[in-house]
Amino acid sequence: MMWGWDTGGAGWGIGFAVMHLLWWLVLVGAGALLLRWILRDTGSRGGDQPRRASAEDVLRERFARGEIDQREYEERLRVLRS
Repeated sequence: MMWGWDTGGAGWGIGFAVMHLLWWLVLVGAGALLLRWILRDTGSRGGDQPRRASAEDVLRERFARGEIDQREYEERLRVLRS
């Protein structure tokens, strides 16, 4: 007779494999959720990425800098809004 646990020959077998697999699935899933949360938080701060200017914003800036005159500004604005 061997000293130790008598498992009737089954050993840890299937139960151990299933629990091991579940542990890794939980660990990987938690890591993926944490990474997703970190990346979403980074994108929502607003300071990391500048807001993209709309076409009207660019047109307004060109008019303010004197690159285009009022007639051209109004004409292009009308085209953008149509």
